[in-house]
Amino acid sequence: MARNALVMLWERFKPAFWDADDPSEPGVDGGGFNYRRIWKLVVLLVTTVSVVPLLVITFMDYNLNRKAMQADFVYPINSLLSNTKLSLASFLQQRQAVLEFIVADHSLEELSDEFFLHELYHNMKAAFGGFVDVGLIDGYGKQLAYVGPFDLKGKDYSEQDWFAEVLDRRVFISDVFLGFRDVPHFVIAVKRICYDGTIMILRATIDTEQFFNLVQSLNLRATTDAFLVNRQGVLQTPSFSHGDVLNEISYPVPPYSDVPVIFEIEDIRQNPAYMGYVYVENTPFIFMVVKQQQEMMRNWWRLRMEMFGFLLISVTCIVAVILTSATVLVRRIYEADRKRSIALHTVEHTNKMASIGRLAAGVAHEINNPLAVINEKAGLIKDIFSFSDKYGQDKKLLSLVDSILMSVERCSAITHRLLGFARHVDVQLEQVDVVQTVRDVLGFLDKEAQYRDIHVSLDIQENVPMIHTDKGQLQQVLLNIVNNAFAAVQDGGMIAIALDVPQPSEVQISITDNGCGISPENMKRIFEPFFSTKSKQGTGLGLSITYGLVKKLGGLIHVQSELGRGTTFTVTLPVARAQKEEESANSACG
Repeated sequence: MARNALVMLWERFKPAFWDADDPSEPGVDGGGFNYRRIWKLVVLLVTTVSVVPLLVITFMDYNLNRKAMQADFVYPINSLLSNTKLSLASFLQQRQAVLEFIVADHSLEELSDEFFLHELYHNMKAAFGGFVDVGLIDGYGKQLAYVGPFDLKGKDYSEQDWFAEVLDRRVFISDVFLGFRDVPHFVIAVKRICYDGTIMILRATIDTEQFFNLVQSLNLRATTDAFLVNRQGVLQTPSFSHGDVLNEISYPVPPYSDVPVIFEIEDIRQNPAYMGYVYVENTPFIFMVVKQQQEMMRNWWRLRMEMFGFLLISVTCIVAVILTSATVLVRRIYEADRKRSIALHTVEHTNKMASIGRLAAGVAHEINNPLAVINEKAGLIKDIFSFSDKYGQDKKLLSLVDSILMSVERCSAITHRLLGFARHVDVQLEQVDVVQTVRDVLGFLDKEAQYRDIHVSLDIQENVPMIHTDKGQLQQVLLNIVNNAFAAVQDGGMIAIALDVPQPSEVQISITDNGCGISPENMKRIFEPFFSTKSKQGTGLGLSITYGLVKKLGGLIHVQSELGRGTTFTVTLPVARAQKEEESANSACG
């Protein structure tokens, strides 16, 4: 359905040159244009040089905008990672420094005194906060003194991992674990080796709630998940996506980096997202942020749609202008070529008619003199036979002589017509009533029309003007055409004559019959001398003479015919005759 509609639309607006025959090969008649190929070439080249730069610029602008939006989206993540890392590191370093100062400034005996340790614990909480408990442990892992909410005095930590780590490193910050209290927590332990080789370890448990609040206070949007993990991928703070502390995350543990690193991933819901991470130095913690791209993509999709819409409208406008311009350009070339072809054809036809006319005049002149001799001798023979007793009663013989005289007369008529056709006759201009001239011509044929029952109609438009022309030659033109119409129709046929004024400067006479019509192949030759479709009854000069007379009168003659349906001759004459007699006389030779 849609295809048929497009075909109908194309057939309606298809330019005339689209179905024009391909021109001849170059060199045959001067060559020419293949209009469809030129049209396609123009459209292709102009479209290429117009649309391709636009596409390139749009593609570059697309990439620049995409990178700019990515930078706007990534920059806050990078800033969040850096600031949070500094905050976490500062929090832990402050508490580590307090423990290092205490263990360095006090002896084993002082710290073993729980009363003294209790005073230190309260001073630490009041000054820095974030401490849950504090304990002193000897070099064998036994807790010598403890201040806090749990009953941990005398516990043996020699088998725990953190104890082995602090012996090796002097300072150790653990990740979150359950321990003897069976509650998620992490510790900071500081080792001191006294002058006598005694090892004492001061261990403090950090308030994880305060630690968690530090991450949660980042005031993130719902599309952002921020959390801490240890280097085994175990959560150290709660996560929106992975749940509570000590759960394992579904992402692989990223490689070490003390500067923020951001890359694209798919989150646990298979949505596009950005992941950023940074390692907190001298701790087991990795701060990670996962931010969905949905927010950024919404703005990016809107911008992308605007860019694609602008590109589509621009390309559509450019292509429409190119198609229109190319069509107008090629159509003008086609019209110019067509007019040139018609002019060349007219010149060729005129030259051909002129040559034939000169040839016919020469032949007629040479034949006319022998015909005159034959006519005189045949007349003399007839007179002799008529007054002779021997041949005067021989009717057959006299009939043969009459046949000779009739044939000579017919040949003489033909030669005189040929000479009239080729001879230059001056035009006698006068004001002529075209309507009355048509009526006069029809009066010549009124008897034949009545005898053959041919209906002749006359349709005359009002205000047909007088024209400046040769009345006698105009009568001959009309008589020749109407005679041909009578010959074409059968008895009882119809001939319609119409007088019209298509323009104030022209009068148009149309003679239409419903006769046998003219075949397309004969249409090309009807104005040629000696061409006739009446077999032996016609000389083939009537329409040739008519064509020459119309040209001589400064008019045009046009024929439309359909075989078996009839013919229309249309003669267009100027109302005011221009001074072109010389030109018309030359044309009349054709």
